[in-house]
Amino acid sequence: MLKQFLKKGIPDIRPGDTVKVYQKFKDKDKEKIQIFEGLVIARKHGKEIGATITVRKVIGGVGVERIFPIHLPTIDKIEILKRSKVRRAKLYYLREAKGKRARLKRIEIKPTKKNKLDDRVEVKEEKKAEEEPKVEKKPEVKMEEKEEKPKGEIKETQKERREEESK
Repeated sequence: MLKQFLKKGIPDIRPGDTVKVYQKFKDKDKEKIQIFEGLVIARKHGKEIGATITVRKVIGGVGVERIFPIHLPTIDKIEILKRSKVRRAKLYYLREAKGKRARLKRIEIKPTKKNKLDDRVEVKEEKKAEEEPKVEKKPEVKMEEKEEKPKGEIKETQKERREEESK
């Protein structure tokens, strides 16, 4: 009965992932999408219809956490941006952690059919390769060589200048 409400094609979201959650909302007569980007600090209730993720981000020095039911009809899509190596299922310790303690080790995401992020990452790398400016070699222009004064003469001229200034 409830299986009809379950969303299909949800990426494998884990604690430590940095995600973008696209949520639809109605503003007067228009339907808009609001994006919330942050770190997943918890995932609860497995793959059932009541499954949720807790996403945290810091805005202006204040930590903001939102709990998103994964199968909520107003959630348009969830994108995984980064994946970090974590050794806990719940990352609540990050609420108090600051500076180096709040950092997580980043790991590379392997391509999967469910995660569309990997296609986007490959496209970015291809664009960078295309955008590199093609440098053409210009013919070398030889500059006229100036006569260089030996360093000893320069020092003498500086001494002479100092003597003239002091007089």
